[in-house]
Amino acid sequence: MRSSLAIALGSALAVGTTVTSLAAGAPNQRPVVINFGLTEDGKPVGCAAPLSNVGSGKVDAKLREARLYVYGVKLIDKKGGRTPVALAQNNWQYADLAHIDFRDARGGSAPCGPTNPPKNTAITGSAPAGDYVGLEFSVGVPVESQVDGKAVALNHSNVETAPPPLDVQAMSWNWQAGRRFFSVEIDPSDFVSLPEDAKARTWMVHLGSSGCKGNPATGEIVSCAQPNRFAVTLDRFDPKKEQVNLDLTTLFKDSDVSVDKGGAVGCMSALDDPECPAIFKAFGLNPPGGAGAGLQTKPGVSPIFSARPIAAAVSGVKK
Repeated sequence: MRSSLAIALGSALAVGTTVTSLAAGAPNQRPVVINFGLTEDGKPVGCAAPLSNVGSGKVDAKLREARLYVYGVKLIDKKGGRTPVALAQNNWQYADLAHIDFRDARGGSAPCGPTNPPKNTAITGSAPAGDYVGLEFSVGVPVESQVDGKAVALNHSNVETAPPPLDVQAMSWNWQAGRRFFSVEIDPSDFVSLPEDAKARTWMVHLGSSGCKGNPATGEIVSCAQPNRFAVTLDRFDPKKEQVNLDLTTLFKDSDVSVDKGGAVGCMSALDDPECPAIFKAFGLNPPGGAGAGLQTKPGVSPIFSARPIAAAVSGVKK
């Protein structure tokens, strides 16, 4: 599956987001487009799609939200060497960070289709021409990155003044001035059963760093006991034919999304949340509260991500 960047990635531009600026003045640079897709029960989904056979309880549900931050995108050559992708700077990408959003352009309640695609499902940038066979990236928001030769805080920055895509209020955790790295929310058809016969509408998966100390508003350096970032390595990946696939079936495989036994409804990265061990296993992270909490179990391995043929369309709900 070895592919030439000049051939494979150049043609991939037709199915990705338009690149506005790519390494001007660097003739050996070639455009890079990495497409992302979302599937459930073997089918492409997005926007407010109906879901079936979700989790261990095999329940029906509706997708409410699916979005994530990724960073550190690298192309892998046949010798295992890594070449960083220089991301185009736009409303979806800043420094080496990108925001992937599977909601629709109208706010997540309309069906997906040719005239109403998901908001942003591609990473765009440039890299030196070469023969590349794989892809690597990380899920999360790094503590800082280099912008114009200067260190700039990313995860623990003021969402009110941060540049896009760090200015998304819904991906901010105000109590620790950090970001949600990964957010998937679903609405089970029969609601979520809570202790004491209560009910909730939405089962949520929110991943972010936890156990954080320090107030960035006063200039303190923030450190987090559980970073909860993880890398994804696809040793074989052809961007001309494949996309990075996020599989909701694997994410919820060992979770009964019709029930919540305590804490936040679903998993919001708390150490003592009974719903989090199964979700963290799907991410490829060590269980919260155990040895090595917040670290990846096996570097580069996350069961929810894989390479998959580029989907022609995604499904959504009918109005």
